[in-house]
Amino acid sequence: MVHRRFLAGLLVLVALVTACGEAKDDGRGDKEPEAWAGAVCAALTPWRTRITDLTSQAQQQMNAARTAEQAKTGLVGLLGGAESASEEARGKIVAAGVPDASNGRQVATEFADALRRTRDAYANAKGSVTALPTADAKGFYAEVQKAFGQLDKEYKAAAVDPTKVDSAELKKAFDAVPACR
Repeated sequence: MVHRRFLAGLLVLVALVTACGEAKDDGRGDKEPEAWAGAVCAALTPWRTRITDLTSQAQQQMNAARTAEQAKTGLVGLLGGAESASEEARGKIVAAGVPDASNGRQVATEFADALRRTRDAYANAKGSVTALPTADAKGFYAEVQKAFGQLDKEYKAAAVDPTKVDSAELKKAFDAVPACR
């Protein structure tokens, strides 16, 4: 009997909390648009720098590589580093919260999802390159080219263009925040 009352009370509580949450969720968050845009750009700037640095480092390693195995090691390092950097940036975007702007929740979700897809693209390429045999160097490099072609497709599909954000407040915020220029 006590068990039934407890369950009934719990169900009423869950229904009330759910109803309050639904009524309050208008797609707007609680972070000022400029603060949110600043946090997003603060997450993306070091991410871009890290990707550029990893690419330069991998290029140097590729130039110095004497074997396909050495090249593979450098490429796997590049892809793993880019995967980690993308996940770190995604975490910062999620931590930025939701901007108090029209379509704020949607925009915040799009940015986080773009970095998730980017992270996954790097992970897929890393998995492909890791699985490649290196005994036949010519075959190895041909397959690496295919893996990077697929990475490029996935990377481009993942992109979010801040200038095409569907929120007037956020477009204005991205234009106003110095870190986003």
